[in-house]
Amino acid sequence: MTDNPVLYQAADGIAIVTLNRPDQRNAINPAMCDAIRAAFDRVEADDDVQVAILTGAGTMFCAGMDLKAFAAGAGDEILFGQYGFGGFVKRPRTKPVIAAVEGGALAGGFEMMLACDLAVAGDMAEFALPEVRIGLIPGAGGAVRLPTSIPRVRANEILLTGKPFNAGEAVFWDVINRVAPDGDALKVARGIAADIAANAPLAVRHTLAIAKASHAANDAAHWPLNDQLIVEIGQTADAAEGARAFIEKRAPIWRGR
Repeated sequence: MTDNPVLYQAADGIAIVTLNRPDQRNAINPAMCDAIRAAFDRVEADDDVQVAILTGAGTMFCAGMDLKAFAAGAGDEILFGQYGFGGFVKRPRTKPVIAAVEGGALAGGFEMMLACDLAVAGDMAEFALPEVRIGLIPGAGGAVRLPTSIPRVRANEILLTGKPFNAGEAVFWDVINRVAPDGDALKVARGIAADIAANAPLAVRHTLAIAKASHAANDAAHWPLNDQLIVEIGQTADAAEGARAFIEKRAPIWRGR
């Protein structure tokens, strides 16, 4: 495994983009944002690539934002750089992307999965939007996309409790497409990708554009409020306390301000 924060390979019409900070649970820092943007620039520019798979190295898809980088002042770069969180969640794309999740998709990692067009997870994977537990909000698309993707009351439970749920629940709630045997998420995602790549490229892209149109309009209407509230919450004492408590592995002491 190299030191590159993102790995890229392409063959048979399929690109595989791998988040590559396994020792940090593939948490997103500024260098990874830059590398993700570059990887999907390649996906969009390569006429031989028809579909991409986003996955994670090691035992975790992505644990979200690197809170050490956030505590060091890199939050704006990670959240508000080009294309939003991870250089991905707001990215305009013409080609389908499948998330292949092992271990877990947590916080911003879950929101990156939601930004993909399809998702497969190993049967031991867990999912959560735990931001409210550390004084933040799920502002990388979770609060925007989840309530329009699954029943409102279920989305509210996920958003407001911050509690994790498993792959069986995720597929039952239509958060993901399929559950694979543990360790086989990428294999199953490759199978779906091969089915897509075998189809007419322009037909796939135009069909995807139509399918995404209504969601894109909803996203555009809600991102401004989402981003405003990220900024506001990020400046609170509770947000700073939540990050410190997480790093120090202790319970936070909330002040309500």
